[in-house]
Amino acid sequence: MFVRTLITVSFIALAASQVPAVLQVLHPPQEPATATQPAATTQAATPASTAPPGQTMLKAGPGGHYAGSFRMNGKQVDGMIDTGASLVAINETTARRLGFSAATLDFKYPINTANGTTQAAHVVVDRIEIGSVRVRNVDAFVLKDKQLSSSLIGMSFLKKLKSYSAGEGTLRLVQ
Repeated sequence: MFVRTLITVSFIALAASQVPAVLQVLHPPQEPATATQPAATTQAATPASTAPPGQTMLKAGPGGHYAGSFRMNGKQVDGMIDTGASLVAINETTARRLGFSAATLDFKYPINTANGTTQAAHVVVDRIEIGSVRVRNVDAFVLKDKQLSSSLIGMSFLKKLKSYSAGEGTLRLVQ
């Protein structure tokens, strides 16, 4: 059952592209998150031929963010890795593409965003993949399109991995 204490989510929109850089289910952070760089063009995951099976590597974009082309429930979704986000966050349009009908989205979780207070719906994404890394049953929040312009890949995905590490401009995801 979804933990009801996860009720407040915040994110900071990146100025130039309106792409959120941080989404957190609120457990007050030690230091405030900041983002001043515009979002980078989505970087593709390292092809499976150069990464060992069950591993994927992403190169950091110009702003230092790790982004890639994910597959959620079999559909391509561009997303940015966000270790400050407790859950994966997708917008309503993406949720519908993934098979969540508007009638099943219950926007009952109050959240605070950089744009003010709004409501989010909880869903479970059957599978999220990037390169040869595949994760099943991932908790996610759905926000209205005007509140979230792109997908954030948060800790509900990352915690299901064996490991993840960043160094020298590369993020390694290990299943």
